[in-house]
Amino acid sequence: MLKNYFKIAIAVLKRRKFFTFLSLFGISFTIIILMVMTAFIDKVVNDTYPDKKRDRSLYINKMELRGKESMNGGAPSYYFLKHYVGSMKTPVKFAISSGFNSTNTYVNNRKIVINYKYTNADYWEVLDYKFSEGKPLTKQQIDNAEKVAVITEDMKKEYFGDSGTVLGKYIEADNVKYRICGVVKTLPITSYLFYADVYLPITVTKTNLMSDKGYMGNFTAIVLAANTGDVPKMKKEFDGIMAKVPIPGKEWDHVYSHADSYIQGYLRTGNETNSGMLYAITAVTLFALFVMLLPTLNLVNVNITRIMERSSEIGVRKAFGASSFTLVYQFIVENLILTFLGGLIGIVLSLVAMYVINSANLIANLNLELNFTVLFYTVITCIVFGLLSGVYPAWRMSKLNVVTALKAQ
Repeated sequence: MLKNYFKIAIAVLKRRKFFTFLSLFGISFTIIILMVMTAFIDKVVNDTYPDKKRDRSLYINKMELRGKESMNGGAPSYYFLKHYVGSMKTPVKFAISSGFNSTNTYVNNRKIVINYKYTNADYWEVLDYKFSEGKPLTKQQIDNAEKVAVITEDMKKEYFGDSGTVLGKYIEADNVKYRICGVVKTLPITSYLFYADVYLPITVTKTNLMSDKGYMGNFTAIVLAANTGDVPKMKKEFDGIMAKVPIPGKEWDHVYSHADSYIQGYLRTGNETNSGMLYAITAVTLFALFVMLLPTLNLVNVNITRIMERSSEIGVRKAFGASSFTLVYQFIVENLILTFLGGLIGIVLSLVAMYVINSANLIANLNLELNFTVLFYTVITCIVFGLLSGVYPAWRMSKLNVVTALKAQ
């Protein structure tokens, strides 16, 4: 039966080539947009480089002070993280890093922008950077405030050109020269918690990190549990600490911070009751529905037109006893075949689009790719697309009167 429906669907597609083109274009264009968007989200959210221990990590990267008439939100300070988060007993490692800062340096009269960040020793044990040369900053180097640095492969190429090893050479950042002890794979800027061109010991910063007792700053922390079973315990311990943190100043009524999973931390808006997950899911869903709406309406109209052309066929089948359910089933199957054909074209064109986007290097080191997650959502989209655009026309077809349909012959 399905084989016959497939033959009929192909014959119908060949009958009105312009309508077929409109249908396939609408479906494939929608698939391209959704696949590229899904690939981007999947790459940003699910790429576990360099935090491969994400399943037993919690991220503290937001701080919020609230008063009756004002609110101050941002990243926590080094003092807050060291004094309060550092007192936690459950974590086995406690990584601290600053947000990246930018500075200009000149090499052979050529300006180079360097994004640098400071890290503590645990940072290199919690995270698993891929080293093409050398090794990470050591605890001894950081405790001794040695002027050493880990740089990225892209910075190596931009600063030193196509030279050989750069271990032992010096790079200038913020008017200070640092000896290079390691080279790591470059991250895209979308990995904002870990992104930098140059990683420096937290002890070489020019400011006294503990002198300012304020809670707001430019630092983030990752607390690592011994196993995944300790993560809820670690989160509960942090919440307990936050409940006892003194409120800094009379203008504030509440102080909020959260130990989140990676995705929650990435999306957190600062609101103490909402991590941003609901907003993100709602926004993506509404965008996907909007993208699918116009092609679906177009396909519905095209399908209704095709139904009118096939009224005589419907009349004959009804006259010979075909039920409304059989006709509806046939038309939905035909529409799904059309949709999957458009989806197949969309997948091929999506691969082309991803290749063009990656080649254009719109976001450095962010390479979109087709994976099983993206493919799964594409198949789901095709099914939804086919059902949405096929149910109403199929219902209209099944309700055609036999006599009316035969007269249209």
